[in-house]
Amino acid sequence: MALHDGSAFAKPPAVRGEGNKRGGAARGMKRGELFLQMHEAMAEALGPSGWWPADSPFEMAVGAVLAQNTNWAGASRAVANLRASGAFSARGLLDLPRATLEELLRPAGHFRVKAARLVNLLEWLDRECDGDVASLASRDMAAVREGLLAVRGVGPETADSILLYGLGFPSFVVDAYTARICARHALVPEEAGYEELRELFMDALPADAALYNELHAQLVRVGNAWCRPRAPRCDACPLREFLP
Repeated sequence: MALHDGSAFAKPPAVRGEGNKRGGAARGMKRGELFLQMHEAMAEALGPSGWWPADSPFEMAVGAVLAQNTNWAGASRAVANLRASGAFSARGLLDLPRATLEELLRPAGHFRVKAARLVNLLEWLDRECDGDVASLASRDMAAVREGLLAVRGVGPETADSILLYGLGFPSFVVDAYTARICARHALVPEEAGYEELRELFMDALPADAALYNELHAQLVRVGNAWCRPRAPRCDACPLREFLP
């Protein structure tokens, strides 16, 4: 999964699907009920997602920065390099020469930019919690989110990913896949921004981190495999029944 950090969402091409009982009823359904039915349909088709693959909140936070605008395979190789360096802590990575850090991050692409962004996050973690990312879970979610968003190179998608997947906070993550699916299902205007989409889910659903975790992961999987920017595979999509 690649993070896009709240960048402008591309306008999705229009799609047309045949309605049925389930999809037709969705138009008059409350948003929360609709999202739960979509969640159930994706669970039946896909099985559990098991996301985010990391051994600790710190590893997850590092991976969130490295996954920006790249595929997870490249980001995971960069994380593996950092783990193998013997300096896998906020202070340890900060003490590495910048050229060494950049070389370790090369598999993630844009490695100089990502090294700078990672250093910004590591410095914040070092100041804020002495590098103990897990300790942030005991704080106020809104305050931690505000702090993360103040870090240069950490946009809302990366911040919410750290909150949800790393710290277990009920903070829904939005990405380009989510935006495309919501627009094609006429849930939001095509020009809807990050915060509007985030509030759409958080206002409609209970504040349940496990639900947000799995639902977002499902939307990513559907967006990647079926709800593509071009030539979407609507006929085979697990959400085809919900098209307007």
